[in-house]
Amino acid sequence: VQLQAFGGGLVQAGGSLRLSCVASDYIFSMQSMGWYRQAPGKQRELVADITRTGSRNYGDSVKGRFTISRDTAKNTVYLEMSDLKPEDTAVYYCAAGPWQKPNSYWGQGTQVTVSS
Repeated sequence: VQLQAFGGGLVQAGGSLRLSCVASDYIFSMQSMGWYRQAPGKQRELVADITRTGSRNYGDSVKGRFTISRDTAKNTVYLEMSDLKPEDTAVYYCAAGPWQKPNSYWGQGTQVTVSS
């Protein structure tokens, strides 16, 4: 397994969660790692990604609420989610890849459910 996601769960609106994605050395060396999500009946969308140099990119719906970071010593990318809303409910996936295709590799999803 090259990408493993952890940390999903059930939380009330306004609460916080932290997702972790642990990668193999090969995957962690990729140019980009990020988080995507897919809600029932909707297309998978980018939540946030981060490059090896630390440049970050966020989806419009999560700006100001979510923070992506990476820990090189642990081969791990984190997604800190705060002020969660019911519309954040989805399966969250971590992904990695070169700049040409930043989501070449996928981890298993982790469910995040936000209750109102």
